[in-house]
Amino acid sequence: MKIDTLGVQAFVAIAEHRAFGKAADSLRITQTALTRRLQNLEAHLGVKLIERTTRSVSLTSIGGDFQPRARRLLSELAASLAAIRETGKAQRGDVTIACVPTIGVQFLPRVIRDYAARFPENQIKILDHSSAGVAGAVIRREAEFGINIRSSMYSDLGTAPLVDDRYAFICRNDHPLAQHKKLAWKQVEPYPLIFAGESSGNRPLLDAALDGKGLSLKGFYEVQRSSTAVGLVAEGVAAAVVPGVALQK
Repeated sequence: MKIDTLGVQAFVAIAEHRAFGKAADSLRITQTALTRRLQNLEAHLGVKLIERTTRSVSLTSIGGDFQPRARRLLSELAASLAAIRETGKAQRGDVTIACVPTIGVQFLPRVIRDYAARFPENQIKILDHSSAGVAGAVIRREAEFGINIRSSMYSDLGTAPLVDDRYAFICRNDHPLAQHKKLAWKQVEPYPLIFAGESSGNRPLLDAALDGKGLSLKGFYEVQRSSTAVGLVAEGVAAAVVPGVALQK
């Protein structure tokens, strides 16, 4: 049996708006085209779906019964087409990646350059989010996978370690600790510092590293992105403790 998709779409629009003008506008067609689509559908089904007078538009009893079915039909069709589209993207190798900005700057450019050279037809979309945003994008299936800071907050996601990193103390050349190649946390204690803020994925790891050390570090400034901390250090605001991957090499 032939399915008149355009006719069903026209009927649903009229049923929802109860006005041919508004229904036509919602579909971005003329009222004449809308009327023709409805008439073709009614002729195909052999029933009257819409009662129209000069003052009102209403559904017939059959039209009232058909309305929820028609909505469901269009919804299922849209979902099926979306699924086919996603399958086509997957077969082409298109991919969406969510990642924290430090990873996007430090590692991804070389990887994507090599991938693009091998598969020039494939499309890559990068969502550079905060740590929570990366996990959320994967959970909502907006991204096939994410590259994130280690966390135990999302136990329903599978994880695999990619790289181990260390915290780095960064400062300007005129800072008293600038000439040290290695530092203990105790040496950093007297100086004002820029730390990751509470919403940063780095903060829980930093707090865990300092737990039990009996230190009172002077976190005068908080930032959400390590790149912001690097910029503040460059202007001489304070020194900072950031992940090593945040430093350009």
